[in-house]
Amino acid sequence: MDLATVVGFVLCYGVIGWALVMGGDLGVFVDIPSVILVFGGTAATVFLSFPMERVKSLLNIVMKTFKYPLPSVPEEIDRVVQFANLARREGLLALEEKLEALEDPFMVKGLRLVIDGFPAETVRDIMEIEIDSLSARHAQGKEILDALGAFAPAFGMIGTLIGLVQMLNNLKDPSGIGKGMAVALLTTFYGAVMANTIFLPLANKLDARAKQEASLRELMIEGILSIQAGDKPALVKEKLRSFVPPKERALMETAK
Repeated sequence: MDLATVVGFVLCYGVIGWALVMGGDLGVFVDIPSVILVFGGTAATVFLSFPMERVKSLLNIVMKTFKYPLPSVPEEIDRVVQFANLARREGLLALEEKLEALEDPFMVKGLRLVIDGFPAETVRDIMEIEIDSLSARHAQGKEILDALGAFAPAFGMIGTLIGLVQMLNNLKDPSGIGKGMAVALLTTFYGAVMANTIFLPLANKLDARAKQEASLRELMIEGILSIQAGDKPALVKEKLRSFVPPKERALMETAK
C-alpha cells in the first residue's frame, strides 16, 4: 500500500471537510441533481472517448496508485549481486534453478535469454522493448485519468450554466435567486473537487510510478548484462549503484 496516496487523500478531504464545517450548514453543499450531472456526465465522456477495453481497465489503473509492488533499488541491487556471485562460481546455467522462485516476469525473461545464450545486444533490445511496452501501457492509463480531470470541471461548468439559465428564467421570484445561484455553483464545486483531489493527482502518481518502474527495469538490464559478461560481483554492484542518488548510496553503506 502506498502510504503517501492514503495520507494525501486523508489530508485533502480533511481540509475540505474542515472548511465546510467551519462555514456552517453542510446540507447546503448537497444537491443530488448536481451530483448526477457531474459524476454521470464525466463517466459518459470517458465511454465516448476511449474503447471499452481501456475503460474496463480503469479500476486496475486506480489501484496501481495505491498498491504498486516494486522492490526497492537497494533490494534489487542485492539480488542481482547474489545472482552474479552464483554465476561466477557455478556458471550461467546455475541461475536456471533460481528462476522458479522469482516472481518478477521481467527479471525471469532477462535471465532466461542470457541462459539460452542470446547475444548481449539482442538481450538489451528485447528487454528495452519490454520497457517501452510497459511505459506505453502506463501512458494509456494516465491518459484516461487526465481526461477525467478535464471532463469533471467542464461538466461542473455546464451544470452551473444550466442552473443560471433556470434561475434567470425565474426572476419573478427574487427570494429564490440566492438559493438558485448557490445550487448552480455546486456543480462547479463538485467538478473542481473531483478533478483536483482525485483524477489529476492520481494521474501524476501513476506517471511517477511508471518512471520509477522504468528506472528499476533499466537497472535490471544492466545487472543481467553484467552477469552475462562475467563481471565480478563487486563491479556489478558498483555499476548498479549509479542508479542510486548519492545521499542514498551513503545510507546503503551505513546500513551494512
